[in-house]
Formats: sequence, C-alpha cells, structure tokens
Amino acid sequence: MRLFAAVLPPRAVTDELAAEVAVLRRLPGADALRWTGLPGWHFTLAFYGEVDEDVVPELSARLERAARRSAPFELALRGGGQFGRGRALWTGAEGEVAALRLLAGRAEAAARKAGLDLGEPRRYQAHLTLARSRDAVDVRPYVEALCAFAGRTWTVEELVLVRSRLPRSGVPGEQPRYEPVGRWALGGDR
Repeated sequence: MRLFAAVLPPRAVTDELAAEVAVLRRLPGADALRWTGLPGWHFTLAFYGEVDEDVVPELSARLERAARRSAPFELALRGGGQFGRGRALWTGAEGEVAALRLLAGRAEAAARKAGLDLGEPRRYQAHLTLARSRDAVDVRPYVEALCAFAGRTWTVEELVLVRSRLPRSGVPGEQPRYEPVGRWALGGDR
C-alpha cells in the first residue's frame, strides 16, 4: 500500500481555500498547471511510499503512540510558495507550526521504528500542494496572489494514516484517490 501520515484540514477551511484557488485558476496560464482537488488537500507529515500490509499494524501502533504524545494545536492556512521552479505551488501554515513540525518528526520516527526505510531525513516544510507541473512554470503571479491569503484557524486534533491510490486510467486530469487507513486523536482523549 502507498501510505503517508497527514493532517487533514476541516471542510470549512478547505472551502475557504477552494474559493481562493478558484480565483487563482482564472489567472493567465493556469491551464499549464495540474490543480489538486479538494479531496486531496492535506499536510503530509511523513511519506512512507509502498508499505507491505504486514507492517501496517506495527506502523499504526507507533502512530497511535505518536498522536497520544502530541497535544492538539492551532493551525491556519497562510500565504504560498513554490518548489522546483514552479513544479509545485502550495499554501503554507501559520500558528503552532512548531507543533506540526514535531508531529511530523514523530510520524517519521514511528515509521523508522516500524522498520521502514525513509532514506535521509529532510527538514520538514509545512505546505499543502495546490498545483503541480511536469515542466518549470512561472508561478510567481500565483505566489503573489497567495501572499494575502489567510484562512481561519482550526484546532488540529488528529493524525491520519492515508492510503494513496494513483490514477491508472491515463485520463488527463484524473486525481489520486485518498482513503484514511487509521485516525488517532492527538493527546489520546478521543
């Protein structure tokens, strides 16, 4: 299974973002980008790649412990940026980003302790991907438009293990499908 750990913003937050993205999609050149769909909007904490099903119970147990050790925290979507000269356009986070970074570190550590090889550790960059491109695209107008974007604050209350099913049909614009495999309350209260 292709898996990752994530924080999923609530519907009210993604609805706000959807309105902002609708404005971005009307900018010149927007058709050169592959826009991600609202069902796929998340903050990836740790990407695990292909994981054997027999490892999932151990990974899940370790993620549950990581969630219990992390208190709920406040977060909001804010601003924007890019990776790889326009290959990815994203919105960022503000609020208790240090708590998000700590949760990401715990999600990565859970995988390593469950025996997954994640390669070299990388510094966590909180972002929610809005669009991608196979080629370098000048996304500066989109990043500039996102500078003023500030979403509502919400309380992050859970860590989610998500399965990603990549498109196989070859239909242009088809999106990956995401399904939660496990959910754990932060602080262990639920």
